[in-house]
Amino acid sequence: MAGGSGAAGDNLKHAEKWQVPKSVHRIAADGQVTNMDTKPLQRKRRDAGFTLIDMLFVVALIGLLASMAIPGLMKARGAAQASSALGTLRTVNSGQLSFAITCGLGFYAPDLPTLGIPPPGSTEAFLSDEMTSAFTFVKSGYDFSLAGTGLAGAPASCNGLAAGMASPGYAAVADPLDPVVARFFGTNSDGVIYQHSATLSGVMPEAGGPGAGAPIQ
Repeated sequence: MAGGSGAAGDNLKHAEKWQVPKSVHRIAADGQVTNMDTKPLQRKRRDAGFTLIDMLFVVALIGLLASMAIPGLMKARGAAQASSALGTLRTVNSGQLSFAITCGLGFYAPDLPTLGIPPPGSTEAFLSDEMTSAFTFVKSGYDFSLAGTGLAGAPASCNGLAAGMASPGYAAVADPLDPVVARFFGTNSDGVIYQHSATLSGVMPEAGGPGAGAPIQ
């Protein structure tokens, strides 16, 4: 009995030595061993955001880029508007020439509305409605106007202009609405377009070159 008790005690100590504490491991139903003492890793959450210095730096950078880009954009816009104004003046010259040949018996229309009246048998006027609805019109950042002095001996036109109203010449000018553009244009019955740093209104004659400005080649 003594010997048996001694062997049983040794076996018990041996089992206790290799026994996995219940508080440490657990055998799951599927045979997997899980660690009960292992705590899930917790990530520390860090609330990150822009500081006042960061925001001031971004605002200053945007302001710098804007100050560098705006002059170039203004210059490009001015160039595009000036190009459009030149095209419009060429259209006016073409419409006046067509009027003089087909309807005015060699004389020109004294104003823009006259060019908006089509000749008999046609639905097409000499200029579009947007250019002939008034004595002046605005297009692509420019203000356009046209005037001609009627000649007493001028015949009536085919589109209803009374005798003595047609003009032997005309003057048309284009003034920018934005003075920063600083490109003013004018033309007349000669068909030459002039540019100047100030308005050519009152300076552009109905024929011949003006006293200011330079012709555009």
